[in-house]
Amino acid sequence: MRRTLLLSIAAAALLPFAALPFAGAALAADKENTLYIDLKDGRVVIEMRPDLAPKHVAQIKKLAREGKYDGVVFHRVIEGFMAQTGDPDGTGRGGMGELLPAEFSREPHRRGTVSMARLPDQPNTARSQFFIVLKDYPSLDGKYTVWGRVTSGMEFVDKIKKGAPDSGAVPPPPDRMIKVQVAADAKN
Repeated sequence: MRRTLLLSIAAAALLPFAALPFAGAALAADKENTLYIDLKDGRVVIEMRPDLAPKHVAQIKKLAREGKYDGVVFHRVIEGFMAQTGDPDGTGRGGMGELLPAEFSREPHRRGTVSMARLPDQPNTARSQFFIVLKDYPSLDGKYTVWGRVTSGMEFVDKIKKGAPDSGAVPPPPDRMIKVQVAADAKN
């Protein structure tokens, strides 16, 4: 038995870390800084980054814990760019919570980055609206507050109906965030 255990440990040491299924994944997840967004097609998991944007992460968690994001539509979804949500009115003009000072960083806007929306040329106007980048978009770097990244479920983000109120076309009925919760509070 001991010889078998030692051989198993030795064999595991030769495998690359990525080859070990879920190795350390449960231990690595910080549930207090993980956000679950349930969509019609499945769950999106976001690793929040309080090291980059502590005030933004605190506001996102507060609004999620109050249930303010539940049922909110994706009011602006542009193919090859981003999916935006967080306006309780669904128009892109509303918001919840306090105005936040910009917390810009050098974190790049790669596919799956989650960043705060704000008024053009007014960096300190973020509140509750945020967007998920659908492909790398370096022109946003340093101009919007990055507060997280999608770690799983990006395939569900890709399925959000496309359409934007400012495109001139009649958008399809928008998809919604069904439920948003901090992983530490999640019941399912």
